[in-house]
Amino acid sequence: MAKLFSVASWNVEHFALDPGRVKRVIAFLDAQRPDVFGLFEVEGATIFNELVAKMPDYTFQITEGPQTQEILVGVRRTLTAFITQKIEFKSGTTHMRPGQLVTVVRDGLNYGLLFLHLSSGNDPRGMGLRDDMLERAFDFRTTLDKAEGGPGKSRYVFLGDLNTMGMKYPFDRNIDSTLELAKWDKYAAKAKVGMRRLAKTHEATWYNGSKSSLPPSNLDHVYASTNLRFKAFKRADGTDANVSVRGWAQETTAAAKDKWIGSYSDHSLLYFEVHD
Repeated sequence: MAKLFSVASWNVEHFALDPGRVKRVIAFLDAQRPDVFGLFEVEGATIFNELVAKMPDYTFQITEGPQTQEILVGVRRTLTAFITQKIEFKSGTTHMRPGQLVTVVRDGLNYGLLFLHLSSGNDPRGMGLRDDMLERAFDFRTTLDKAEGGPGKSRYVFLGDLNTMGMKYPFDRNIDSTLELAKWDKYAAKAKVGMRRLAKTHEATWYNGSKSSLPPSNLDHVYASTNLRFKAFKRADGTDANVSVRGWAQETTAAAKDKWIGSYSDHSLLYFEVHD
């Protein structure tokens, strides 16, 4: 198999203009050498200006609207691609981020990459908004299939900070985050959807450090249509995964994890490669 293009997805947690942090984040991102990337929680146009200056080999687009945290995508100039802001993933809520759809064209074929930052919160409203947006994301494949000539024809990935944190509810009616994911894995496997959640080298992608009362959590994911192939990365136990989790998750001590989180973000970066 040969690489068609690589993708990175990263929530940089309140990414505002702190010159030192901006420099570190951009250097880490650039070291992954992604052909396409999405950054979440970008706050302010100044970040866009810094990226343009420091990553001149990319074309960028940032979401626009009343929300304070934007999604910024970058595409290497050697790729043919077009970018569309998808407001239907705001679920009718003005403060939510729209999706960013990057369509990469390789050898005459279209590859749709939908970057999403879904609603957080373990209350019923937060989970309800996630449910609505995830169902829209899965069902969007039907729209792409029609454009590609029929069911199962489109090459589609949606990814990002999906905030799958479950729901707390009184009277022992909590919904665990693993159950929330199991629901969507089952939905992905439906014949009309034909998608799967890609295995990661590390399950937990979010952590607020050793001083936090919250444990590491599995919030960032990649769902892909089953007609796509990906590079394999090795987990610590020797099994294969299709998404490499890079950042604090790779550190082996509490002190090193805390340092990385303080320098960069509470989310690790996701990286994968689409192959022919």
